[in-house]
Amino acid sequence: MIVVTGGAGFIGSNIVARLCEAGAWDVVVCDRLETADLAKWKNIAKHPIADLWAPEELFEQLERHADRIEAVIHMGAISSTTEPDADLILHTNFSLSRDIWDWCAVRNVRMIYASSAATYGDGEAGFEDRDDPENLNALRPLNAYGFSKYLFDQYAVRQADRGEAPRQWAGLKFFNVYGPNEGHKGGMKSVVAQIWPKVQAGETVSLFRSHNPNYPDGGQLRDFVFVDDVVGIILWLLEREDISGVFNAGSGQARSFADLARATFAAAGKEPSIAYVDMPEAIRDRYQYFTEASMDRIRALGYGGQSTPLEEGVRRYVQDFLAQPDSYR
Repeated sequence: MIVVTGGAGFIGSNIVARLCEAGAWDVVVCDRLETADLAKWKNIAKHPIADLWAPEELFEQLERHADRIEAVIHMGAISSTTEPDADLILHTNFSLSRDIWDWCAVRNVRMIYASSAATYGDGEAGFEDRDDPENLNALRPLNAYGFSKYLFDQYAVRQADRGEAPRQWAGLKFFNVYGPNEGHKGGMKSVVAQIWPKVQAGETVSLFRSHNPNYPDGGQLRDFVFVDDVVGIILWLLEREDISGVFNAGSGQARSFADLARATFAAAGKEPSIAYVDMPEAIRDRYQYFTEASMDRIRALGYGGQSTPLEEGVRRYVQDFLAQPDSYR
């Protein structure tokens, strides 16, 4: 059995899809489906999951099935970078993760969890995924979400150094992930999903104007990574029980928002039409103009998966999902 917390969410449901397709495990989802008119239940509706657990019964169910559980893939989190309740963020993203870690360590169960590129803060120190305490402690996240993930990475490394870790553990610092099954995320959806309705209608889309003289309008750079690629890293880790640590999960190549928008228009067979609007003043002083995952460390350990080029990933997302009557994986 493999338990996927947050398994009805964006990345979680894509993991569930691939695990069910592999057919090697009973796949259990722990999540809240919320209201029936939201998309979350549809994210898992096509896959033969073995069970669905409510978050409040997680530890009772883990204990009940302890002798069958091979791994917990912990994707459940508050992922909004603008959530105002810092106590709620820390309880959900740190305290719960800590308790799952401790359970996995005691029960000898493997654990893979979602960290975040938000731990790197403004990126001035670079994006190398060194996971020794000195380098982790030097990071300075810009928001409570990034801080919660930073705090748990520190906890994981500290406990591992003490010999109090699951038999395999891995944290993945997700960069800007895009792909199917993110319709429920509202304002936290990828830019592709947010601009798609206007692209489909042949209308002009809006991107932020640059307020940094080193970057043109629309030239702000991000590491955009197709969701299939990050799921591929997780499946590889499940095959390599000997590998533990905190690793980047990105494409390894920064591309501009303008590139992303043009790729979306191209996938729809339409000429690009892009306008630029001022960035809200509230976020200008903490806006990242550049992110790019270093993927050298995990590749040196043997990961050979190739990153999907931006234009190809966007084409697949648009043509295979967003443009279809049924857009769910």
